[in-house]
Amino acid sequence: METVELISLMLGAAWASGINLYAAVLVLGYFGTTGQIALPEELSLLTDPTVMLAAGVMYFVEFFADKVPGVDTGWDALHTFIRIPAGAVLAAGMASGIDVSGATEFAALLVGGGLAATSHATKAGTRALINTSPEPVTNWTASITEDLAVIGGLWAALNHPWVFIIALVLFIILVAWLLPKIWRALKRVARAIGNFFSGSKNSADNLGENKPRSRQDILQQLYHDNGKQDST
Repeated sequence: METVELISLMLGAAWASGINLYAAVLVLGYFGTTGQIALPEELSLLTDPTVMLAAGVMYFVEFFADKVPGVDTGWDALHTFIRIPAGAVLAAGMASGIDVSGATEFAALLVGGGLAATSHATKAGTRALINTSPEPVTNWTASITEDLAVIGGLWAALNHPWVFIIALVLFIILVAWLLPKIWRALKRVARAIGNFFSGSKNSADNLGENKPRSRQDILQQLYHDNGKQDST
């Protein structure tokens, strides 16, 4: 493969790992097994049937866990310690296919870890907000969209590297604008959950009123606030 293709796959593997690591491993293993790419020696194990079987089993588990409100957030929290290191390792492994120094491979490790952390934080934060919705349809829609994005993104990274790199730059710009909004919305959700269990709102949220509010009122206000946040 040409250098630009390896760089594109290096970035794509890290980005995809932050969203769905098991799908990323399966796609890369499939590419290597079918001869569409010649994986670097450090990543040749991805084509091993045992590795692909393990990734397939875990993808099957994640396919369903990722579509259950609440369970998906717990799953994302657990995979914070799996997706990010794996994304860093995959990026460094791809970089090893280019004749570069050890320092450059380590730089690829850092970039890969940072990119995986960015896509993982975006996914986890967005899914946590989706879980405030009272219906499960959005969870299924988001999960299937994420799976298709991983598969399509890695395909584009291999076949249209420059298109993928440009799209990735746009994604990073979007995330830089979006993550602060997600963080503020998550804080509002956490505050609303606390108010839900206490059965009242604090004086600041009541605009100076000390009148307690019912849990139903708090939930309605939460959905109303999320709707306003989504429209801005």
